[in-house]
Amino acid sequence: MHSEANLLPLIVEPEHLNEFLIENPNCPDLLIIDVPMKADSYAQGHVPNALFLDHSRLLRGEGDIPNDVPNIDALSALFSSLGLTRDTHVIAYDDEGGGWAGRLLWTLELIGHQRYSYLNGGIHAWRASELPLSTQPHTPTPSNYQADIINPTVNIERAELQDRLYEADLAIWDARSQEEFNGHKGNNKHLGHIPGAVNMNWTDVMDKDNHLRIRGYAELISELEAMGLTPDMEVATHCQSHHRSGFTWLVGRALGFNKIRGYAGSWNEWGNRDDTPIEK
Repeated sequence: MHSEANLLPLIVEPEHLNEFLIENPNCPDLLIIDVPMKADSYAQGHVPNALFLDHSRLLRGEGDIPNDVPNIDALSALFSSLGLTRDTHVIAYDDEGGGWAGRLLWTLELIGHQRYSYLNGGIHAWRASELPLSTQPHTPTPSNYQADIINPTVNIERAELQDRLYEADLAIWDARSQEEFNGHKGNNKHLGHIPGAVNMNWTDVMDKDNHLRIRGYAELISELEAMGLTPDMEVATHCQSHHRSGFTWLVGRALGFNKIRGYAGSWNEWGNRDDTPIEK
């Protein structure tokens, strides 16, 4: 089935999305999801018809690695409650420059749902462009979505990462702050970074002078290449909980890093074990 929504690019600008909504006011295959860091951001004004998603539902929430991927039943319940269908095109955004929106889109990629876009700059860019805002909660029409892990390689497990640490064609992008990377800050049993990892803080990928939109692609690719990350490589990206690295994964995809993977366990797993090698 052809849907106009499927023509939307991976990274969609606020003005482009607004024009699309004006031209397609009741597009049945479009699902706009606001997944803010601060819950009150949604109440203060969201993109018209956007659904609110509590970001904690993107995490397992229990066990040794509470930031890991939820189980199949939880994912099925989550996406059914949002009204996702196989034909739906999802537009995700948040209030912090792309972390939780990226984690949502990464989760969709994991379950094989590839019809999605990110609203560049999120609600900050939308508001700055003075586009229409709604304060009315939008209620989804539930669906019966049976999730399955269709693309397991989108996630890299700790064991694989540990086995392949020194492979030349696998690079590790640590999206945490420099203080965390250097082992000067953190709440884990062990501090530091994965051997061989390179550090570009997720906030350094955002243009703070342009309402948290993604910075210029050519400049970003040059900086990443200078650090040893090139689009042809397999790249594993992580942070503390694969929230900040939800954004770096998304940006990698936008820059043409087609083999970029997220490490859902992130430092919360790596830094709390005694058998994982660590550099400072």
